[in-house]
Amino acid sequence: MKDQTLQIMLYGNGVGSLKPTIKYKGLKMISYTSPENPNYLFIDLSISRKCRPGSIPIKLSDSNKEINLDYSLHERVKGSAMRQGFNSSDVIYLITPDRFANGEPGNDNIPGMEDKADRKEDFGRHGGDIEGMRQHLDYISSTGFTCVWPNPLLENNMPKHSYHGYAITDFYKVDPRMGSNESYKNFCKEASEHGIKVIKDMVVNHCGASHWWMKDPPTKDWINHYKTAYVQTNHRKTTPSDPYVAHQDEDIMTKGWFVQTMPDLNTTNPFLGKYLIQNSIWWIEYAGLSGIRMDTYLYPDESYMSDWSEHIMTEYPNFNIAGEIWYDNPAIVSYWQKNKINQNGYVSFLPSLFDFPIQSALSRSLKTKDSWEDGWIGLYEMLAQDFQYADAQNMVVFADNHDMSRIYTQADENYSKYKLALAYILTIRGIPQIYYGTEILMSNKGTESHGVIRSDFPGGWSGDKIDAFKSVGLSAKQQEARSFLNKILEWRKKADVIHNGKTMHFVPQDGVYIFFRYNDEKRVMVILNKNEIPVTIQLDRFQSLLASTSKKGIDILTGQEVQLETQLNLIHSGPMIIELFD
Repeated sequence: MKDQTLQIMLYGNGVGSLKPTIKYKGLKMISYTSPENPNYLFIDLSISRKCRPGSIPIKLSDSNKEINLDYSLHERVKGSAMRQGFNSSDVIYLITPDRFANGEPGNDNIPGMEDKADRKEDFGRHGGDIEGMRQHLDYISSTGFTCVWPNPLLENNMPKHSYHGYAITDFYKVDPRMGSNESYKNFCKEASEHGIKVIKDMVVNHCGASHWWMKDPPTKDWINHYKTAYVQTNHRKTTPSDPYVAHQDEDIMTKGWFVQTMPDLNTTNPFLGKYLIQNSIWWIEYAGLSGIRMDTYLYPDESYMSDWSEHIMTEYPNFNIAGEIWYDNPAIVSYWQKNKINQNGYVSFLPSLFDFPIQSALSRSLKTKDSWEDGWIGLYEMLAQDFQYADAQNMVVFADNHDMSRIYTQADENYSKYKLALAYILTIRGIPQIYYGTEILMSNKGTESHGVIRSDFPGGWSGDKIDAFKSVGLSAKQQEARSFLNKILEWRKKADVIHNGKTMHFVPQDGVYIFFRYNDEKRVMVILNKNEIPVTIQLDRFQSLLASTSKKGIDILTGQEVQLETQLNLIHSGPMIIELFD
């Protein structure tokens, strides 16, 4: 690796009182540290270019005993440093694995793990796993997705409600109810063979309350507010960038616990900080990842997150990491992106961000009647704030995710509005992400329960009456929705103008929002029409982009030719994606 240092954590009864000895060609022990807890020992090594892969012998000894261990040093995957991360040519399929497909029923319940499978329980484990995702890679690929982001797969050995994966109890181990490290590695390999990149959902802000660190931490400051009165984060996400912030408020934001079941990790502890950086790099190498989605990115110490992202991007300059900055204001979100010049001097190395401001504006635009302040104008004005981002093209755009109501529900189960939302995120600048089940109109009507939002994908379990993977039992509208999405995704794969083109949008008028994606070779006109009655739009104000074309094109959704001379009659509400003729 470019960083030639390595830190090994040893854990065992009284191991901190022993002296380590390591003799291995090309490797040098820089130092070793016994922290306040005698059950830990940290060894710092330097690995020269001459060092070869192999089994490194570690001798631990004192005057009374000797312990011999082996540490495996692996060769870096050939070409790994230049691996290509996910980008604007991709469309991401977000999956909650426990709710997608149960490919291996034998691992639903594991001895010693309290949280048992129960499909009747909204917040219980339902049995979905890595094998279930692997078995349906053909489905994911044929639908048109080029990238998959599963929610965390690591061990969550919690008493209950562990299905979501965000209460990690072992950062190096896949949860056995999901599979194994080896099955995850094989899944990533097989996904690549299907032309699908894999993004790993990571967490460095917190662990699960049942993590072994909670019983025996290396240092007293390993966990923020360890064994003190419970302090929950205030969730005030403006505090890191606030020039007038009271430091105790920022302390509560970054050191308070997310929830009681998720203790806050003190990433300013240098040993823990190194551990988490090395863990991230290890997973990239081991599984052959194409990206990371970092959960709760702005909750840990901001200096540490800069250090963490810099380490990753130094090792993998073409890699991509998307940070979750859940806030509706681009001024706050943009603060965290690489190359953003911040007034307080904060420097970030995070390449990509989830575009929560666009998601929020899109949802409001669909729900409100068009006026001077509401409707499409909110989405138009939100996109107009792209000047705040260092790289708006590298934003992840989405209509929904695992933490909010599904887009079909947000659109009041109005099919035309649903299509408008998908057409927008699949043609606007950035990297689109679609939540599993969106393609078949999955909904959470009448409730905002996360357990319902993350409902089982029909057909993922033996005995399901509806099998969406095989289009068995789907309604005509559900089949039409999947066909609609598939048509755009397949077209988008080859549409470089959408991947890398420029954007020009026009002030919405009379319930119609129009924008163009264009480059020197191609122009695409996207029309988003909310009107339930026929409407005619005059085309004179679009002449700057229509003048160099033959004044006609093909609507990729219908395959019909569209004339673009002086006016255009819109008969039905919904989107049009018109590829203009040269």
